[in-house]
Amino acid sequence: MTKTKEPARGAVSLVYRCRLPLSTRTLTHVADLLRRHLMAIRSRWRALPPGRSR
Repeated sequence: MTKTKEPARGAVSLVYRCRLPLSTRTLTHVADLLRRHLMAIRSRWRALPPGRSR
């Protein structure tokens, strides 16, 4: 088995939005993780900062 970033042939991506009730602590933790990831991959700016994305 090899690792690849390519999707499997015939694979279909499905993206949908949902809202979950999260505590402030959980939201802050997830936003911090996302911020660190975006900095690590040197991502460009986003319209909304982590924690405010909809």
